[in-house]
Amino acid sequence: MNLRDRIGIDLGQRNKIEDGIAAAIAHQVRYLDLKVDVAPNAVESLTDERVSKIRQSCEANDIHVGIHTMSAVNVAEIAPHVRDGVDNYLLGHLNACKRLGGGWMVVHAGYHFTSDYQLRQQAAVDRLSRLSEHADKAGVTLLLENMNVEPDDAEVHYLAFNLEETQFFFDALKSTSIRWAFTANHAHLVPDGVEGFLAGMDIARCDEVRLADCWRNGKEIHLRPGEGDFDFPDLFRRLDALGFKGHYMNAFGSLEDMIAGRDALAAMDEPVG
Repeated sequence: MNLRDRIGIDLGQRNKIEDGIAAAIAHQVRYLDLKVDVAPNAVESLTDERVSKIRQSCEANDIHVGIHTMSAVNVAEIAPHVRDGVDNYLLGHLNACKRLGGGWMVVHAGYHFTSDYQLRQQAAVDRLSRLSEHADKAGVTLLLENMNVEPDDAEVHYLAFNLEETQFFFDALKSTSIRWAFTANHAHLVPDGVEGFLAGMDIARCDEVRLADCWRNGKEIHLRPGEGDFDFPDLFRRLDALGFKGHYMNAFGSLEDMIAGRDALAAMDEPVG
C-alpha cells in the first residue's frame, strides 16, 4: 500500500459521519477517525438504523474507522462523582466504537494543574488500565495520543506531552490493547522533536501517526501541509526505516483541505510502504 492510500482523515466534530464516508468513497480514503460527542454525530443520535447504514457503507468500501475521544474530558479526573462521569464517558464511547465496527479508540492521559501532578498522573494510569480490560473484551485497541505542550504559565497542562511523560505512561500501561497514536505535530512543539520521540519510543507499538503542519517549538496549531516548517518527507523516511506499518491521519482544516492534503503529502516524498 502506498503512502497516499495509508493516509486517513479525522472527520472532527463538524462533519457528519455519512458525509465523511461519502467523501472517503469518492477519494479512496481507507481510514477515518470519528467523533461522537456533539451534533451532528452525538452518541445519542447513533440509532441502530443509522449505525447499521454506516457499517454497511464502510464494510462495502473497505473503510476502517475508529473513535477519537475529547481531550477536554479529563482522564486524570479525581473529584468524587465527576470521576465516575469520566469512566462512563469512556465506556460509552468504547461501546459506540464497537457498535460502529471501529477497530480503535484514541484516548488521552488527561491534564493536571501543576500542584496535583503526581495525583493526576496516577489517576490517569489507573483509569486507562481499567478501561483496557473492557477494550480487551470488546476487541478494540486503545490508542494513547501524545498531547501538545501548553505555555509555562498556563494553569492547565496536558499529561504525556513530551517524550519523558509519554514513556512513563507506556511503561506503566502494560496491556496489549493500549498502543500509541503518534501526533507528530505535537512532538514538533517540544525540544524532543520527532527525532527524539522516534528514538525513545517503540514504533512497533504505534498504529496511527497524526499529521498537521505547525512551527518548531511553537504553539498548538493545526496548519495545512506547507504552511508551517514541519518536515514531512523526513518523518516519512524515518518511519519507513523503522518499519512503521500503520496508517496516517490528517487532522487539519476542512474536509476538503484534508482530502487535498493526502495528495500534497504523497507528493513530498516517494511512497512509503
